[in-house]
Amino acid sequence: MGKFLLVIAVFAGLVYSVFWLLERRRRKKYLRARSTPPKPPKRQLGPDDDDDFLRELEQRRRRAAHEQAKAANERAKKGDEQAKKGEQPKKDDDPSGKDQSKPE
Repeated sequence: MGKFLLVIAVFAGLVYSVFWLLERRRRKKYLRARSTPPKPPKRQLGPDDDDDFLRELEQRRRRAAHEQAKAANERAKKGDEQAKKGEQPKKDDDPSGKDQSKPE
């Protein structure tokens, strides 16, 4: 009976070691599949950290500067045309609309 128990113990040891090796292989495959660490969740960005927001803001600023320069060029052209005709350029700053070049 002692030999029978010894055979069963050796057989159980062999079965255990085979299953242990199979489990180790399965775990290695699983760990290799997850070799890249999971990405952390995106944090909420403020408007000053958002590239799209900053790009749009810069485009707005450039458009406004371009429009102001365009308007200034048009005003300068009008002033040049009026100077060629011999007229006094109107003052845009005077809200009353009176011509300031002539004393009353």
